[in-house]
Amino acid sequence: MTPERGRQRSPDLKPAVLVGIMLLVLAPPATAQTFLPKYAFHLDAEHLASDDVRFSWDADLGGDLDILDYGVGRATFLANYQVVVGNQFRRFDANQGNYVLEGAVSARARRIELATVFHHVSRHLSDRAKRQAVDWNMLGARVTSAGTAGRLTLRGQLDARGVLEKASVDYRWEITGEVGSGYEIRPHVMFVAASDLRLLGTDGTRDRGTQVGGRGEAGIRLEGAAGAVELFVAAERRVDPYPTEFYTDTWVTAGFRLRSR
Repeated sequence: MTPERGRQRSPDLKPAVLVGIMLLVLAPPATAQTFLPKYAFHLDAEHLASDDVRFSWDADLGGDLDILDYGVGRATFLANYQVVVGNQFRRFDANQGNYVLEGAVSARARRIELATVFHHVSRHLSDRAKRQAVDWNMLGARVTSAGTAGRLTLRGQLDARGVLEKASVDYRWEITGEVGSGYEIRPHVMFVAASDLRLLGTDGTRDRGTQVGGRGEAGIRLEGAAGAVELFVAAERRVDPYPTEFYTDTWVTAGFRLRSR
């Protein structure tokens, strides 16, 4: 762990609000507009096979909301909360609470969707001393595409963004790529698989170069009338898993995911 020098100022969320307003104002006009046409929520929990007592469980709760669909594109908002649980001081010892907020506007071109995205991350420790802020704001672009072929569904996403403001991190830019697929085995039962790759550029203040993370998972999805549950196993290489330390860690996980429909 590298000691902090002086007080670090947390990135202000005012730029996020201003960017969100600008994105909505600049959204292309269309004759057909739909307010709040779509939403999706999820709850994940997975057990981490790690030798570090700070990493036993990882859970995420969040969702994304289409605020406005203006025909040729949409304006969306995403929020996610992550809690990391270890067994350092007690059997279930929550040591992290991390937040992600995103706002985006997009344009569609056949099966491809292009978006401008504002991305904010804030990381916090639970039951542990931490005076310095650990968070950052990014602005970038996103390309997504999805399609079906018989029983097979495919989805891909590519993000590239640069840092606008940061506190207690050495990040300069980030590129992430995600691929997901599903194959219907029988009605309401699917085999699902997903993988992602993360490249994180740094500014050299921590004496390290570009960081590489990634994840691959596979499992079964059981679909119901109002939602779906996924049971999966995964392998992950995570960059900076602890908010105030700079390193990578690798583990195998098993868990479940609840999704709205």
